[in-house]
Amino acid sequence: MKPENNTQIVLLILVALNIISTTLHYTDNAIFVEQYPEPEWFTTVGVFATLILMTPFGLLGYWLYRKGLFWWSYLCLGFYSITSVSSPGHYLYPMVIPMSVKMHLLIWCDAIAGLSLIGFIIWSGLFLQEWQKGKKLKFNQQNK
Repeated sequence: MKPENNTQIVLLILVALNIISTTLHYTDNAIFVEQYPEPEWFTTVGVFATLILMTPFGLLGYWLYRKGLFWWSYLCLGFYSITSVSSPGHYLYPMVIPMSVKMHLLIWCDAIAGLSLIGFIIWSGLFLQEWQKGKKLKFNQQNK
């Protein structure tokens, strides 16, 4: 699946960066779940499950974008970006023990990656208006 234009290359890079940053942060969070400030109901299994369930939305968003289905792509990419932009949510909970520099770095790298993806959606949708030249999703309708 080779990118056909510069915007596809930019999106591919942003999705890859989000997958990398989210995987690193969520893995660290799952391993050190007791050290991250977060709700008590967060568990190692839950953190990994969120990562596994959300990542396909980023990949699907890129695939839909390549196919010219921009609105569907924006929806999937926006939903996927929640995994990254929600990372600073750790700061809403009291710290039991001080977080390490590594934890802070992973949280903010993930948040910046997510904001970059949202920035791309805004850039593509509002400024480039690529959705105007995109395809419309057509459902197969049979005459009765």
